Amino acid sequence: MVPPRPVHRNADVRMRGFVSRSTVDSAISWIDQVLSSRGIMPAEEVNLLEASGRILAHEIVSQFDVPAFARSMMDGYALRADETHGATSYNPVVLDVIGSSYPGKPLNAIVQPGQAVRIMTGAPVPDGADAVLAVEQTETDGTKLLAGGEVPAGRHIGLPGEDIRRGDIVLPSGRPLRPQDVGILSALGIGRVPVVRPPRVRILITGNELLPAGTSPSGFRIADSNGPMLSALVNRDGGAAVVPEMIPDDPDRILESLQQPADVILVSGGSSAGQEDHVPVILGSHGELAIHGIAMRPSSPTGMGLLNGALVFLLPGNPVSCLCAYDFFAGRAIRFLSGKNRDWPYRKVRLTTNRKLVSVVGRLDYARVRIVDNRVEPLAISGASVLSSTTRADGFVLIPDDSEGIPAEGETDVYLY
Repeated sequence: MVPPRPVHRNADVRMRGFVSRSTVDSAISWIDQVLSSRGIMPAEEVNLLEASGRILAHEIVSQFDVPAFARSMMDGYALRADETHGATSYNPVVLDVIGSSYPGKPLNAIVQPGQAVRIMTGAPVPDGADAVLAVEQTETDGTKLLAGGEVPAGRHIGLPGEDIRRGDIVLPSGRPLRPQDVGILSALGIGRVPVVRPPRVRILITGNELLPAGTSPSGFRIADSNGPMLSALVNRDGGAAVVPEMIPDDPDRILESLQQPADVILVSGGSSAGQEDHVPVILGSHGELAIHGIAMRPSSPTGMGLLNGALVFLLPGNPVSCLCAYDFFAGRAIRFLSGKNRDWPYRKVRLTTNRKLVSVVGRLDYARVRIVDNRVEPLAISGASVLSSTTRADGFVLIPDDSEGIPAEGETDVYLY
């Protein structure tokens, strides 16, 4: 077991606040230690047509030469190259056409001196021929071919193993499979593909004030936005998201849901220090609450630990905090377990700020920004409940915990949504 940060097993910060907070780096270090002791998820086999986008679990070694036979690379005539020496359109070489070779339907004959075979692109080159003369350089007169150009040996012929040789490592383990990779697998006769099994991720949404996702707000109740957002993030990162479960602020119901089988559990809401924030106490009493409270804004009430072998992430209920905590911590774990790169899936650019981004030493800030005329314009640092600040943003900037901010006209890295 990886030693956790010292959080008392039955620590209860409700209505008392956090005495101290872990740094972002120490929280990430704890996650990485747990992950390194477990490794990625085991392999499973899927149908070839379902493999695109999945992570290859084992390297693929070719059992065949591709192509397995010499084939024509264009429409024309298969012949003996040395017989075209000196041929021009004004002085063609005359050869006898003895038949045709088509893809999947070769001519069962040996090309002798003075002979040629009509051939289509992809068709097997008949024995005795060592070149293909393009149809544009020929004319025909009945069964006679007028070869109006020279061609060297090997011209327009794809040789056996020219694409892939038997024994070649075609695709390495850990590769995210692209559409063209699936095409290669098919060419190698592979119908079932070994891929990394996605981690099963249970999403628990807590709160008496919440209505099901997609319903209209009513009275003092609001529609759940974190469930759909987390499901999309989990699927993006290679996990298999279980349909989000909505749970009232009832300790017994929360514990029952936490104990259901999963590789990773995400709990949205109930993670802070309010009277109804039961989840940290439950995790500390029945499992391991390794970290609770992180020196960052937003997402400071984030927690994490272990329960019945599952990694558990306590995500704040405020939508921006939930997104931020997922990206920093839970997403990192899910990407690793699914065989992907654990780092953020965001492109990074370096740009200049058009005004100052203010922060406080001792806390990492996650600032949503827009890019206007190729310059960084801050949208928000606080406002953890304003989810629209992320939809209006082009990306985010990180202000490290040893900084008071980024000055106007300063350069900074922007992570693009």
